[in-house]
Amino acid sequence: MTFSRLDHDLIRQRLEIPDGRINAVLDTDTYNEIDDQYALVYSLLRSDRIKLQAIYAAPFFNDRSSSPEEGMELSYNEILELLKRMDVSMAGRVFRGSKIYLPDRGTPVESPAAASLVEKALAAGRKGEVLYVMAIGAITNVASAILLCPEIVKHMVVIWLGGHPYYWENNNEFNLAQDVPAAQVVFDSAVPLVHIPCVKVAEHLVMSIPDLDYYIKGRGKIGDYLHEFSVEYIRKGNSLSKVIWDLTAPAVITLPHCFSSAVVPAPILNDDKSWSMDSARHPIRVITALNRDGIFSDLYRCLDEFSNG
Repeated sequence: MTFSRLDHDLIRQRLEIPDGRINAVLDTDTYNEIDDQYALVYSLLRSDRIKLQAIYAAPFFNDRSSSPEEGMELSYNEILELLKRMDVSMAGRVFRGSKIYLPDRGTPVESPAAASLVEKALAAGRKGEVLYVMAIGAITNVASAILLCPEIVKHMVVIWLGGHPYYWENNNEFNLAQDVPAAQVVFDSAVPLVHIPCVKVAEHLVMSIPDLDYYIKGRGKIGDYLHEFSVEYIRKGNSLSKVIWDLTAPAVITLPHCFSSAVVPAPILNDDKSWSMDSARHPIRVITALNRDGIFSDLYRCLDEFSNG
């Protein structure tokens, strides 16, 4: 596959989060855990910064689904449930994604989500704009769109939560490990990419049951819904807290000052899930640290305003 390459200086420019309202889509395995729900709710609450054009359901397969296809379908239904509880209409803008993971680096999986992403990225390009893709699950939908229309890398910035830091001992992280060929496509495509590793970075975004009781419960229908299933999920796992991993992706747009990062050559993702480095590769931005309190404070503020509004 030959991708449409951008000049490295232009990629670096695209990796700077601009001021103002940003056109974005969210690609999410919403039913997988409990953190995607927070990412979706927060993206909608921060409409002053995020103009959410579409939501895509991503596949997943674990003990909460019987197959990647069922995981995608459960996620699709969970998206609709969240929108209903927020009294938000996105009719015609919620799309089912892939029923399977990307089978190899050269074979796209066609889906309504992939087709929509191609359409919206090309439309952004015709207007001289950039579409931000917040991807917080297996990245097959995004990789498939790139394979279907390589030109779209010129018109997108992808923000992806997945994998671990490049120095880490392994890459056995859920989003990456279930969908290695898709992640390889994204890292090799030279699409402007903001990469959010999990270990030592996103894992610091921890929410406890006392946090949920104090800051989430009672904040309208959506607050009570988030509180109820979050507490149930945490207690079922015999834990005291839960990492809200996926909130990082929209927060990179709304709160760039809450993140530390570095622009580095894109790592090579090997078939065994290890990283290799090549200094000649195109640049990406990797998140290296985050301000937990700053991110959660903004979420809580938004929920308060929404429930009182």
